[in-house]
Amino acid sequence: MMGPAIFTPDYYARLRELEAGGWWNAAMRDILAFALDGARLPDAGVLVDVGCGSGGTLAWFATRYPRWRLTGLDLAWDGLRAAAQWRQGAVMRASALAVPVASATADVVVSLDVLQHLPLAGGDATALAEMRRVLKPGGLLVLRTNAQSLPRTADDEEHLFHRYETDELTGKVEAAGFHVERLGRVNALLGLAEIPREWRALRRTGRGYHGVLASAPARPGRLDAWKRRWLVAEGRLLLNGSALPFGRTHLAVCRAVDGREATTRRRAGKAVS
Repeated sequence: MMGPAIFTPDYYARLRELEAGGWWNAAMRDILAFALDGARLPDAGVLVDVGCGSGGTLAWFATRYPRWRLTGLDLAWDGLRAAAQWRQGAVMRASALAVPVASATADVVVSLDVLQHLPLAGGDATALAEMRRVLKPGGLLVLRTNAQSLPRTADDEEHLFHRYETDELTGKVEAAGFHVERLGRVNALLGLAEIPREWRALRRTGRGYHGVLASAPARPGRLDAWKRRWLVAEGRLLLNGSALPFGRTHLAVCRAVDGREATTRRRAGKAVS
């Protein structure tokens, strides 16, 4: 079966369930915490969540950094209504292609599982440029998006769905004016269990996008706890500098560089090529 289609009320309801009780979401928060701890954030600052969905990341961040000013944006009213209930920062209806935040004012931008659902004809490049614009020089970008894996899938025009190769994502992030500190794959071992289910969905529908297939358990058990620990171990491995050869999810930790440094990097890349 296909899961709830993106941008529908059922889609955001499922996301809220997963944020509250899903082992994968809990593990990804643990990995995000490890990345932020490594960045040594100040006690106060400004965070922008590009594609905040139902606001779970904003609420989680606020418990860790209560003195920070938070802004979340999303296109879907269903997600924003849920995000507003957290009462953590300001949430607004806006596109990742035109972020309504002043230039060079954010210390951190997070964008989780958004890039793959932007307009396929350059939407990701536009969004990354916007994230760079709102960040201060040296500001932190934490990005999560999916990875091309098995079964390999072509772009889905109807659902604006794209899977990234690692080199492709690295190139786009660097072209937008970021220095990549860490970028690679996670969800490797546990992602193998997704292959049969996705093969069945691909044969049935002929499409690479299947909605949100996961569902939150009524009560997390020992197996869910083990899965969470394993996924966190993969994330820590990546953030400590070791690249996994495969995996269904990309994580990137990047720093915004100033205009002169970005120009130098682009020229150096051309010279090497």
